[in-house]
Amino acid sequence: MGIVVDIAFLLFAIVTMPFWLVSMWKRGKLRTDWSSRLGWRLPRVPEQEGSKTGARRASRILIHAVSVGEVNAARILADILAAAPINAQVIISVTTDTGIERARKVFASRHTVVRYPFDFSWSVRRFLGAVKPDVVLLMELEIWPNFTRLCANRGIPIAVINGRLSARSFARSLRVRLILSPMFRRLSRVAAQDQAYADRFEAMGVARNRISVTGTMKWDTAEIADHVDGAEELAREMGIDRSKPLIVAGSTAPGEEMLISAACPEGVQLLCAPRKPEWFDQTSSALPGCVRRSEKRAGSASGRFVLDTIGELRKAYALADVVVLGRTFGNLHGSDMMEPAGLGKVVIVGPRVDDFQSTADALIKSGGLVQTTAENLRTTIAQLLADTERREKIASAARDVIRKEQGASARHAKLAQELLQNRGAK
Repeated sequence: MGIVVDIAFLLFAIVTMPFWLVSMWKRGKLRTDWSSRLGWRLPRVPEQEGSKTGARRASRILIHAVSVGEVNAARILADILAAAPINAQVIISVTTDTGIERARKVFASRHTVVRYPFDFSWSVRRFLGAVKPDVVLLMELEIWPNFTRLCANRGIPIAVINGRLSARSFARSLRVRLILSPMFRRLSRVAAQDQAYADRFEAMGVARNRISVTGTMKWDTAEIADHVDGAEELAREMGIDRSKPLIVAGSTAPGEEMLISAACPEGVQLLCAPRKPEWFDQTSSALPGCVRRSEKRAGSASGRFVLDTIGELRKAYALADVVVLGRTFGNLHGSDMMEPAGLGKVVIVGPRVDDFQSTADALIKSGGLVQTTAENLRTTIAQLLADTERREKIASAARDVIRKEQGASARHAKLAQELLQNRGAK
């Protein structure tokens, strides 16, 4: 089976090479860590002594977080797993370059961060041989045929946590269900974000008794705070006028920066934070006279600013009077609205929130999120800026929802502990 998958991957890579090579070149990603991705360079995982139970080494739990979003969501879980009573050695594997950069900033001082390999049988086999996980936790929906097969062959239980199978991904998966279902059947557990996702995992072949609904860990990372260290320094260094209203547009996609800029009333400043680094230049070009964070200069005559750095969006949200969430007004499928909501900011989203539908529904139902259209965005922003009492009411409602929904990280840690105990009992 491994040879068949390897051949299929190789043929697909060769056929599509002109497309993905050009795409990687345009995005500046050709210099990625190819040796680790192909399994030539093995990750180094230090031996960690076990607890007082007399274990030869601590149990190892591998959390696979694909990119920045999953890395951020795993922060609390990783620390719970490493603490008593589980006392596990936590290894974080990441796929993307931006994700691994973020993971090293978040975890490097206390957990091991490694590069996740391509799903060729030889690279996965070498990866597993170096990491030697006792349990694997896959964030959201990052399952691959060779990885799941080789884990199953080694008796390593695999769980999908924070499980999410969107309607469009589910529709595509159903077309090739016979090919994909063996991967799903190998899963020891699935902890789905909501019942709709749970039903889709079952339809793909996961046994019903292996599925539970545990909510999303992103609620847990939505820290409720009124102050963020470094926020005022960011404002000062970029020249943001704290006496004027500021709109922060977070995780935007190309085209949205112009829409949001045009929707800002006169005299209102805009800080735009593109979702991907490869969009930084395009965003800057769309906002004439803007100041880029990377330029390290202060002051913008146009009142437009671009956050073209990684890891500072939280600081920017803390400065906002209103947050407009990107990837919700075009053809994409939404962005995470929890972080700015936790900071007490009114969040505006567009019609497209497919990837965060259950989160958006919970917030909208409580009156903690404002949803509008591109045509009504300017009016919506103006009304919110003019009504401080309404903004405070919306922000308070959102925080109430966050407090109510938190706890998924602890539930996932309990699941991991059960898998460790069940494996040890065999």
